[in-house]
Amino acid sequence: MKTKFSQLALIAAIGLAAAGTSYAHEEYSEAGTNHWLSHISESKSTPTANELALFGYAATKNADREITLSSDSKYLNVTRLETVKINIGGKSTVWTFDMFGTAPFPLSKIVSGAKGITVYVTENPSSQGG
Repeated sequence: MKTKFSQLALIAAIGLAAAGTSYAHEEYSEAGTNHWLSHISESKSTPTANELALFGYAATKNADREITLSSDSKYLNVTRLETVKINIGGKSTVWTFDMFGTAPFPLSKIVSGAKGITVYVTENPSSQGG
């Protein structure tokens, strides 16, 4: 008896799933046309180079702040999505820290000659839920 009930429940579940699936795509099969193909082609375009950058990207806008580092500097504290002008060794770079997550990384990954300096990234307060 228990086995028959389990089988009936399984058949009912499969039937409901199949019925739900057929209704889900009904709008794409109107009048015998391939509307579902147009739905698929509406997918998002490929990401830009800036969106794929691990540590952010060189900025074209003005910096939110300017930081001068010396050869003795050991760390740089920034906020995610912040644009900073970094001065080190007579060179300067304007960088936007638009990155996924807040893991620390070596500054030398984005600024040549910045050996031994670690970038610590904090979450942008405007991005935090609450």
